[in-house]
Amino acid sequence: MTESGNERTNPAARLGFEHGQVVQEIGYDDDVDHDLREGIESIIGRELVDEDYDDVADVVLLWFRDEDGDLTDALVDALGLLEEGGMIWLFTPKTGRDGYIEPSDISDGAQTSGLSQTKSISVGKDWSGTRLASPKR
Repeated sequence: MTESGNERTNPAARLGFEHGQVVQEIGYDDDVDHDLREGIESIIGRELVDEDYDDVADVVLLWFRDEDGDLTDALVDALGLLEEGGMIWLFTPKTGRDGYIEPSDISDGAQTSGLSQTKSISVGKDWSGTRLASPKR
């Protein structure tokens, strides 16, 4: 299948996941994009690990809504779970959806946490994704 064909059938294809990565998911709830989750699992070749996983992850998926508390705290906590050089995909509700977070709040939270915002894209009908790179130690 061509890359562009894969991107049409798998919404996770353009997010940069690689086979064999350990991807830890935080903030799972009934409202998450299940097609996106399944797409990520098909790329990495394993199930996502949950919040109780007790080793470091290559990538942290953070589903975050306005009512989930302090974004900066959540990002700092997620950083502690990452392998050096790992990344965080922050998924937030799109404009007009319950739990929407202003882009400036995401930028402020990332900067305060020491993360670099590298990419923002639509990742589904209801969610936007922001890729945040961890600082090199």
